[in-house]
Order: sequence, then structure tokens, then C-alpha cells
Amino acid sequence: MRRLPVYLLLDTSGSMYGEPIEAVRNGLGVMINTLRQDPYALETVYISILTFDVKAKVLLELTALDVLRTPDIMAPRSAPTHLGLALEELGQRVRQEIIKSTSDRKGDWAPLLFIMTDGKPSDIDLFRQQCQEVRTLGFSSIIGCVAGPKARKEDLLPLCDHVVAMDTLDSASLTGFFKWVTCTITSGNRSLGATSKMELPPPPPVIQVVF
Repeated sequence: MRRLPVYLLLDTSGSMYGEPIEAVRNGLGVMINTLRQDPYALETVYISILTFDVKAKVLLELTALDVLRTPDIMAPRSAPTHLGLALEELGQRVRQEIIKSTSDRKGDWAPLLFIMTDGKPSDIDLFRQQCQEVRTLGFSSIIGCVAGPKARKEDLLPLCDHVVAMDTLDSASLTGFFKWVTCTITSGNRSLGATSKMELPPPPPVIQVVF
């Protein structure tokens, strides 16, 4: 069975400390448990989780759902938003982990990338450079989420195929976001090979599609 790699880049900068990062942990748990109830996703979906603050960290290498353990995501009280560094690390992971098709073997399906941030990239020059690099990695879709009052859709437009927005970072909003991510993964999983265009499922009321 060919794999569908799914990469999650999650903001763990200082502004995510407290309730927001707790809501992210809960939302991830809901997402993984729901995906495990889909037999086809259980066979095909592999997930990797990277976080970014002052450092970019690989919390979970590309892992099958049936053996995946949800990592404990933490946020420091104070730290910048080094999204450019995270994209650089992502590029290294994708080049190492994705199985390419050959003349005698089919490789992985084109991967999906979800990015969630509540602020502006602190390493803006590296971020702009890495936007161009990531766009060459063969993602079937790159979906960004700007959350809270300080995040701006304009910051993610050079990188993403779609951008959604949430006004708040409370538990209900972030749980709704991860449930929507789950629906996006499963709907994309079912249409593999049937279409080259990624169609987003309708978002819940807490999420607005802005691009």
C-alpha cells in the first residue's frame, strides 16, 4: 500500500504558552484517534510533526498511524517564531523520508503540509528563501492556518495553496481546526489518483477560508 505522508508544522512560540498549547495537544489527540477509525487512513496515512519557536524540532518522524504515539508538545514562556528554520528542517526531512517512484516501483503519494501559527515569522529573510524551496518539494497541497489577532494571512500567502483563519486560540477553536484537518486528510486520501486538485472540505464556523 502506498503511503500518504502528512506533515504538521506547529507554532510553539511564547505566545502559545498555556491554554493554547494545551488545546493543540488535545486537538492532535482527537485528530489521531479519529484517523485511526478510518480503515483506509490506518493503512495509508503516515504523520510527521515539527514544532518551531527559537528552534525547529522534529517531535515525530514520519510514522504510521497504528504505531504512532502523540508527542508531548510544549511551549516556552518566551520565544520567537522561527518558521523559516522550521521550513528548512522540513525540507531536509522530506528529502530523506519520501519514497520516490521508480520504473519498477510506485513511491509515496504526494505529501500534504499543514502549518499553524499565531504570529509573524521572526526569521523573515530565511522564511522567504525557504518558501521557494518548499514549493519545489512536491506537496499536493500546502495549507496554512493563521490563529489569533496577531497572525496575518499575508505572511503565509507566498507559501500556501490555501490559508484559513481563526480569531481565537481557545480549546473549541483549536479542536475544530484539528477536526477539520482530519476531514481534509481523509477526503484527500479517498481521492488519491482520481484528481490532481485538492478540494478542501467545508470548514466549521470557527474557521474562515481566506485564500
